Amino acid sequence: MTPIPPTQREPALQVIPLGGLGEFGMNMLLIICNETALLIDAGSMFPGPELPGVDRVIPDFAYLKKRVGGLDAVVLTHGHEDHVGALPYIWPLLNGPVYGTPITLALVEPKLIEHGFSPVDRCTPIAPGDTVAIGEISLEFIRVAHSMPGCVAIAAHTPSGTVIHTGDYKFDHTPLDGQTLDVHRFAELGRSGVLALFGDSTNVGRSGFTGSELDVVPELEEIFATTKGKVVIAAFSSSLHRIQIIANLAARFERKLALLGRGLVRNAEIAVRLGHLRIPSEIQIQDHEINEHDSRKVVCITTGSQGEPLSALARIAVNNHRHITLEPKDTVVFSARAIPSNAQAISRVMNHIARRGSRIIDVGMRPVHVSGHGSVEELKMMLALVKPRYFVPIHGEYHCLAQHGHVANQVTGGQTGVLIAEDGDIIHLAPGKARIDGRVDSGRTLIDRTRFEAVEDEVIRHRRRLAADGIVVSVITINRQESRIEGIPNIVTRGVSLDGPTESLIETIPARVAAVISDATRSERNDRALLSERVRTELQRLFRKQAGRRPLVLPVIMEV
Repeated sequence: MTPIPPTQREPALQVIPLGGLGEFGMNMLLIICNETALLIDAGSMFPGPELPGVDRVIPDFAYLKKRVGGLDAVVLTHGHEDHVGALPYIWPLLNGPVYGTPITLALVEPKLIEHGFSPVDRCTPIAPGDTVAIGEISLEFIRVAHSMPGCVAIAAHTPSGTVIHTGDYKFDHTPLDGQTLDVHRFAELGRSGVLALFGDSTNVGRSGFTGSELDVVPELEEIFATTKGKVVIAAFSSSLHRIQIIANLAARFERKLALLGRGLVRNAEIAVRLGHLRIPSEIQIQDHEINEHDSRKVVCITTGSQGEPLSALARIAVNNHRHITLEPKDTVVFSARAIPSNAQAISRVMNHIARRGSRIIDVGMRPVHVSGHGSVEELKMMLALVKPRYFVPIHGEYHCLAQHGHVANQVTGGQTGVLIAEDGDIIHLAPGKARIDGRVDSGRTLIDRTRFEAVEDEVIRHRRRLAADGIVVSVITINRQESRIEGIPNIVTRGVSLDGPTESLIETIPARVAAVISDATRSERNDRALLSERVRTELQRLFRKQAGRRPLVLPVIMEV
């Protein structure tokens, strides 16, 4: 057989999800076509209560650093945190541009500047219908409708075929900005032949169709009309369409509009500057002006729909906001989907609001929120339009991905190959038959935003132990000249439940610590690190065996 010259071989095409498959958030998809490597989205995820002190969760970039080295481009589908929140941490690995619509780039640029990066040279604006070439890949941007403006799907045209990434989308026929999903272009691509479709699975468990953003208007109208005091509406700071609806209603009902929360104010200013948000100057007021107006003539939009403890709504709920106080005649509306892991935090904020006597309305009571993701009939429509040879569900927990795979089989009659992948799977699309061909290292990196640094797993374990069982500090004084203990060790506890067995144990600890030190050799007593470890190990053993607890033990050795 005559060998095929290298120039005639079909390029290798691989797609590796680094986040977003198996969880909601951290959306990040790596496409490698021979020597070209690019990312679609660079998202983060908000931590659950099991990660104390963590502000943000991003994918682990170890594989990118080790295998890829540098990225030729990052392509952003839209500006939500679960798609752009990790961009500052990816930035050092980027050798090329960042593509996104103007509103998307405007939302991420402050994040980059905050991290000390200059976005001027690399952030490249695109519009739906544009195409750009990145190595062997030609990227096409397709308009989709979502819960904010400037959202696109990505069609990556490669030598092996076209790969479509839907981004977040729904078939909204009456979007607030008039920018409907480009059905015709998806259909054209489907007729031309699509190698693989990577499709949003967020709402696969919801039957029927997702409502239009305008569907919230009648309910909010009724709330505006019947509330005898302030209307306070909690929403995501990036829900720009929702903010526009509320601003329109404020003008119609002659209420002044105040925006509360730094992120909300910043996003609104960006959207107004780019023409995506129109708030009449005569209705907008600053937070410090709220008390200057009759409460019947005020509406506030605030952050904190997920019960975030430092948000504006959380401070309002406990009567700790400088400029606004809730009263019994006020109404507080939660106009956002409750993320399941935040249910307890949201409930806590609601309880505080109820103590103020204010009325509470959320999506479980009345339709004051509409999802930005397509429901199952819309997912079927996308599959029917695109008719891909292979389908990979993305964006969701594993059961969502599996259910979306079943939907694909129903729509295509089994003619489309379905690949259910997880973070780190190597999806081999060409040459040959598509398959999952091994795995790469993947995982999560925990970020403390006060330092913009990763939080080690050991730190998280210590924080959990502190939260569960407290801390025990043993202060020991050693005579350096004679290598012996001076006096009685002092025991200090914080967060340790002093029940019967524990209290009795603590009373015996000073004598036990003294015995451990006395039993140590002179060399061990001269080695502070070794002596500290001996004390720590013994006290942990005692607490575990006699009290069934595992406090964090911290020996402090002082030399005199």
